[in-house]
Amino acid sequence: MRFELTTHHNTNVIFCYFEYDPKALENFKKSYPQAKWSRLKSAWFLPDTQLYRKRLNIALPEIGDQILPKLYACNQREFVKFRNALQQKAFSPNTIRLYLYEFAQLVIVLKHYPVQNLTSVRLNSYFLYCIKTLKHSESHVYSRMNAVKSYFHLVCQRIEIFDLVIRPKPTKKLPKVLSTVEVKKLFLATDNVKHVLILKIAYGMGLRVSEIINLQLAHIDIDRMQVLIASGKGKKDRYVNFPHSLVQLFDDYLKMYQPKKYIFEGQFDEQYTTRSAQAVFHKAMLKAGINKSVGIHGLRHSYATHLLEAGTDMVFIQKLLGHSQIKTTEIYAKVSNKIISQVRSPLDSIK
Repeated sequence: MRFELTTHHNTNVIFCYFEYDPKALENFKKSYPQAKWSRLKSAWFLPDTQLYRKRLNIALPEIGDQILPKLYACNQREFVKFRNALQQKAFSPNTIRLYLYEFAQLVIVLKHYPVQNLTSVRLNSYFLYCIKTLKHSESHVYSRMNAVKSYFHLVCQRIEIFDLVIRPKPTKKLPKVLSTVEVKKLFLATDNVKHVLILKIAYGMGLRVSEIINLQLAHIDIDRMQVLIASGKGKKDRYVNFPHSLVQLFDDYLKMYQPKKYIFEGQFDEQYTTRSAQAVFHKAMLKAGINKSVGIHGLRHSYATHLLEAGTDMVFIQKLLGHSQIKTTEIYAKVSNKIISQVRSPLDSIK
């Protein structure tokens, strides 16, 4: 079979060419029911996704390849150097993708001017442009600064250039949490066994969405009631407790879905995606009628807050969440209403 990676109706697709064989065609259509026929090309085509590339043994594109054509040659080289450095540092694909995207926004503005020749003065002018003209938030500008700083540190060995760069004062937002009543409503509104297990694991173990989709059968030790969170954020392993109330649901799920490697698998036994897990949460929120602006990560925040309100020591919560510093965990003390709710307003004393 021969493949052609191209666009069709403004969509990236994979055209599949093979000699006509009724049996081969039948097997192809059975294996790829999403395949469509193009009269113009006289060939079947599939969406150009990681899933289909893996199944067809087609090399996956490098992170940032789609950005390269937008850059001038002098800065294309710097972009590739930066990508190589990030990969050599073994950053996660998500971090590499974010840093390359933010770095590219600067390089696109520079056009043919070499990014490595920038000064602190010009960098300050650019970040001010991001704030005043592009109307980026403080957190967004912070993220872009971190990406550009990493480039000058890893590629140019000029980290001192940021000594004179003015950083915006970061906003200190509190995590958004659900009440125990809302969490219960969320579970009751979800009928699908896989979906409710995803939600209960997110809340019951306080996991990040990336940790949920990376869970493998080998990571669950029911005898010890423990779960290994392998290579969590910061590439650190940790153990969390497996909730006793999940044992029966987990057993029912395994019998019904029979996953091969990952606890949660999608089409063709592929690893479940972050987007799919997020969609499960948003659908449950709608069905439960909960109108809070919160994502699936809110279940992790709720787990930590509810543990704190139940009297769990902050140090234990820190270890369960996988935080490097206790300061990160202490933010949940500001969310908890256990102590604050006991304070009586002076208004209530006026009769």
